[in-house]
Amino acid sequence: MAPHEPSPTAPHSLNGFANVEQEIASACKQARRDRASVTLVAVSKTFAADAIVPVINAGQRVFGENRVQEARAKWPGLISAYPGVALHLIGPLQSNKAREAVALFDAIHSVDRPSICEALAKEIDTQKRRPELFVQLNTGEEPQKAGVAPAQADAFIARCREHYGLQISGLMCIPPINDAPAPHFALTAKIAARNGLQNLSMGMSADFAIAIQFGATHVRIGSAIFGHR
Repeated sequence: MAPHEPSPTAPHSLNGFANVEQEIASACKQARRDRASVTLVAVSKTFAADAIVPVINAGQRVFGENRVQEARAKWPGLISAYPGVALHLIGPLQSNKAREAVALFDAIHSVDRPSICEALAKEIDTQKRRPELFVQLNTGEEPQKAGVAPAQADAFIARCREHYGLQISGLMCIPPINDAPAPHFALTAKIAARNGLQNLSMGMSADFAIAIQFGATHVRIGSAIFGHR
């Protein structure tokens, strides 16, 4: 890949990345956690390569996208040019996009219904590729939002494992925008613990420090790095 010329977004993304790294380190110190126990997923959705490349060059290796189609158009070239970069799907997944998702993503944070489980199980078996899988919870039980209700979480996780043969790595949640996030993070951590799940994908630009206090292993941060879309 030819060197990218600096773009107007590059200085912001570099400054944002440095600030976020400092804040994660500070939050980990306050929580008495090792910085290495928290993976920063830099959410690059809607941003072009010229905003992403400076952040890769600064050392970031894990990126998040919301849509399979956008990621397919943008990331194969970047992954080829920068070996070691990992791509996480953090947005909703349609079952008809499971083939592409399994081929492209290293982790999928939005496993939330039987049709997705079935499609993923089929593609994982066919492609012999196993992205890390997170069950998405709808801790606020918001009707417009995807995710498994907390009361159904144990049964859904068991079905993922026993019926579909999926290896579930952890849980993901997005608290309601007008709620205090802490109770939602605490509930997610509790459900994960009783199901033997080690990973917690929770916390975004506005609340990742709180999420780290409640055990987040993956924080999904976009606007604090790249700016507002």
